[in-house]
Amino acid sequence: GGWYCFNRENCDSRYETMRRLMSSREWPATRVGTGILSSQPEENPHWWNANMVFIPYCSSDVWSGASSKSEKNEYAFMGALIIQEVIKELVGKGLSTAKVLLLAGSSAGGTGVLLNVDRVAEQLEEMGHHGIQVRGLADSGWFLDNKQYRRTDCIDTITCAPTEAIRRGIRYWNGIVPERCKLQFKEGEEWNCFFGYKIYPTLRCPVFVVQWLFDEAQLTVDNVHLTGQPVQEGQWLYIQNLGRELRNTLKDVTASFAPACLSHEIITRNHWTDIQVKGTSLPRALHCWDRSLHESNKNGKVPLKGCPIHLIDSCPWPHCNPSCPTIRDQFTGQEMNVIQFLMHMGFDVQKMAQQQGLEPSKLLGMLSSGN
Repeated sequence: GGWYCFNRENCDSRYETMRRLMSSREWPATRVGTGILSSQPEENPHWWNANMVFIPYCSSDVWSGASSKSEKNEYAFMGALIIQEVIKELVGKGLSTAKVLLLAGSSAGGTGVLLNVDRVAEQLEEMGHHGIQVRGLADSGWFLDNKQYRRTDCIDTITCAPTEAIRRGIRYWNGIVPERCKLQFKEGEEWNCFFGYKIYPTLRCPVFVVQWLFDEAQLTVDNVHLTGQPVQEGQWLYIQNLGRELRNTLKDVTASFAPACLSHEIITRNHWTDIQVKGTSLPRALHCWDRSLHESNKNGKVPLKGCPIHLIDSCPWPHCNPSCPTIRDQFTGQEMNVIQFLMHMGFDVQKMAQQQGLEPSKLLGMLSSGN
């Protein structure tokens, strides 16, 4: 992950300020894997022993580009080609004998999974490796093309509405989207395929979607800023509505994990085992998904008892789930509990209690315990 840039100006400034996202020249020689990339069973109970390959992001194109450096374009955007080359190289290093290949990514990398998972499966089939089941795990890459809280002109990556940024980006990167998704939309409308709920129904490979209901990157591009001043009522309603809209887009996603937290990215965080939805942690849900795919290969059975894979919080506001990661005040770095956070957000307990038909003290009790 790491956002993207979509024109000469913002790519130049990205090159100046975040060079590691544009070039491999300054990358460290080694990295310690955390979360799903950890080799410690305590931190990664299900896959600590798997073969893992980490593909850093330097293409700035949401893993979709297929254009080399040219007279007209000073930068090369080769996200889609990088993945193909990595797969080609891994086949010679033992991937050819694998049973399962899980393509996983966070943020722009999560969207990259949705854009590339079927292509990877086709590539392996074309190379004659029909026995490898290809699957996707998309973390924090399921964005909405919703209306911004405050509309802004498309000046930089952060304030530009996602649809407009992607529209410009595809042209700039020579971005490619999967054929099956492309066919759903008119020519020039390929940007739709960067949005999870639009591409997901066209995918052949099984994909597990992990998405915070109140994703910080989504709120950023929607121009909702949660620092400094208390949140105004309009913003608060916008945030709750965002959670509802997101929940709606996930209702037909077979395998999903969507906690009602304000956060961004999870699978490579070392606290990724702590978050629960309806009493199930993410590694557990992924294990259940893995099992259900093995089982269904055998006999097309119903989901496994006591092993849920469709987990979406139903409570209505950020951090109403008690297992959410700790929130820090962005200015002071102080940790906040749920009630402090809601007060900081300008949350009016009296008014909210009224709306929900509760006594204020009962509502506070529920918030503290996370019901």
